[in-house]
Amino acid sequence: MTERELWERYQRYLCVVPGLDFTLDVSRMRFPADYLERMRPRVDEAFDAMEALEKGAIANPDEKRKVGHYWLRAPELAPEPALQKEITDTVAAIHAFSKDVHDGKVKPQKAPRFTHVLLVGIGGSALGPQLIADALGSAKDPMQVSFFDNTDPDGFDRVLAQLGERLSETLTVVISKSGGTKETRNGMLEAERGYTARGLDFAKHAVAVTGEGSELDNHAKKQGWLRTFPMWDWVGGRTSVTSAVGLLPARLQGLDIDALLRGAKDMDAATRERDALKNPAALLALMWHYAGDGRGHKDMVILPYKDRLLLMSRYLQQLVMESLGKETDLDGKVVNQGIAVYGNKGSTDQHAYVQQLREGVLNFFATFIEVLKDRDGGAFEVEPGVTSGDYLLGFLLGTRRALYEKDRESLTLTVPDVSARTVGALIALYERAVGFYATLVHINAYHQPGVEAGKKAAGVVLDLQRKLTARLREARADARTAEQLAADIGMPDEVETVFKVLQHLAANPDRGVERTDGASPAQARFRAK
Repeated sequence: MTERELWERYQRYLCVVPGLDFTLDVSRMRFPADYLERMRPRVDEAFDAMEALEKGAIANPDEKRKVGHYWLRAPELAPEPALQKEITDTVAAIHAFSKDVHDGKVKPQKAPRFTHVLLVGIGGSALGPQLIADALGSAKDPMQVSFFDNTDPDGFDRVLAQLGERLSETLTVVISKSGGTKETRNGMLEAERGYTARGLDFAKHAVAVTGEGSELDNHAKKQGWLRTFPMWDWVGGRTSVTSAVGLLPARLQGLDIDALLRGAKDMDAATRERDALKNPAALLALMWHYAGDGRGHKDMVILPYKDRLLLMSRYLQQLVMESLGKETDLDGKVVNQGIAVYGNKGSTDQHAYVQQLREGVLNFFATFIEVLKDRDGGAFEVEPGVTSGDYLLGFLLGTRRALYEKDRESLTLTVPDVSARTVGALIALYERAVGFYATLVHINAYHQPGVEAGKKAAGVVLDLQRKLTARLREARADARTAEQLAADIGMPDEVETVFKVLQHLAANPDRGVERTDGASPAQARFRAK
């Protein structure tokens, strides 16, 4: 296709969202001329499903739940007056609490005011808040934010060491819907240990975002934490960023959550348009379907040309892969659906994996995210008439062209800036696109049985570890192989897992297990110290 033909195709298929100054360019996707028309019946079905979801239909049939994250930015759409009130009251409470914290009315035990937030969460309870904090934060914010987003002991130690004396000025926000998520529970206990080591009462520095009546809710109230905020069962973790999960830490940081919600609401409105060419979410979903033949045969590479959007690919990884990566469809048929997502940022990627994208295996399509505004303040020329931002755009357009020359397809999403409103709109755009795509391929986007299976498997390993340590204490100085110990605890088929657990315990001197001899796993012997 010539440059002139590309220009004509660009004009024909450019999706413009006027109120948000967003555009979506799909011209470099090589879908045939009749593709959109052929997909019209399925797109109409997706529109109907989304409309029913927003009106309160059971959209998560496995868990018999409504799916209401769209109500979070438009409470008037919630199907019950009580829900509308809960949503608006929660946003008002977040504003009021954050103001009291910033004004020093809610203050720490031994310092005049809180200056830092430590967020304890994992998955959707961390990725969304991390994206917002990194995209919109600055050194001038009234509170800076750190994260416990794993169950890595060294990770906890690093964050606590970075906080140092500022822990006395740190408000910890623990986020878990059920309160039973072990990674978050561990982070809470590690945080409490850090406060205690500095002579501080954790309860006087702690806030919870959780389900009413959950383990965490009961614990927070029993211990006298500063405050709890709700997390509803009709909001999934990966779509919770416009609930208290994302709004509370963002407002504490000093960010404009009203603009964030307004951007999400405006994008939701724009993506109710039933003409797919005028609906960026529907058009995204159609391009994903075209690129991967409706089977996820190609990966989605996210390339934001803006440092502030670095975490966009990580956020979308969970949103897309947890929502769309499903073994069965809504009829119970095995379909093994999903789209793999990865990415970094431009122009960093031109010095990383663009070489493979252009000349290696053709198993992807790219999404370029272009941000029109370079920076706050005046322009600085690095060459006569040329700024660093001009180079950034040049690299984006150059990379896109280099890919297209090798038949590598791409989408280009153009946004005006990285503001709270724009970030809210981006979040809503991809949430809606995921919902549309799920209907196109007939799956449930709102459950995650694979995640639950992983949690259960981890529980089995920890139970095995308890049996092993008990057996080693019984054996006293008797050094035994993994195979012997597996037989001892009645799990002879779990020798590899037994060895891995013993290897881990022995590598940490204070765990009471030592490896006595044996170069190979089969020969290695372990005993209690």
